[in-house]
Amino acid sequence: MSDQNLQPIFQIQRVYLKDLSLEQPNSPAIFLEQDAPSIEVTLDVGAEPLAEGIVEATVTVTVTAKVKDKVAFLVEAKQAGIFEARNIPQDQMDPLLGIGCPNIIYPYLRSNVADAISRAGFPPIHLTEINFEAFYQQRLANMAEQARLAAEAGNTEAAATTH
Repeated sequence: MSDQNLQPIFQIQRVYLKDLSLEQPNSPAIFLEQDAPSIEVTLDVGAEPLAEGIVEATVTVTVTAKVKDKVAFLVEAKQAGIFEARNIPQDQMDPLLGIGCPNIIYPYLRSNVADAISRAGFPPIHLTEINFEAFYQQRLANMAEQARLAAEAGNTEAAATTH
């Protein structure tokens, strides 16, 4: 019986759109522009514990479309999911929250962003697929580099104060 209680559990409890913002600061004039817009996309992931064994994971995206120097539209969206994650080894928890959960949430986010943009009167933008494993590894490398730079800065300050 105790072995069954220690089996790893990972279940989706709910997936939902947590936040959606659309701005069209230059409408309606922007609809008369003939040039194709330039598109900029930024993405981030996050996770927060809600209760013992329950976590909320999020994927946030910002899509900015500009024609020349004018913003056609700006969409910010945060898709979230509540997941049950119990008896999962600690070394597997971070990758699960940084790779597994975003892989589940992201398709919903892509759909919601495309829908919001098309409802705003623009052709939908279909966000590209994301390799969240590569994204996760890149984030780890960036954090390690920041920690290294902070340690070097701390050592430089310590050396400066001792001389």
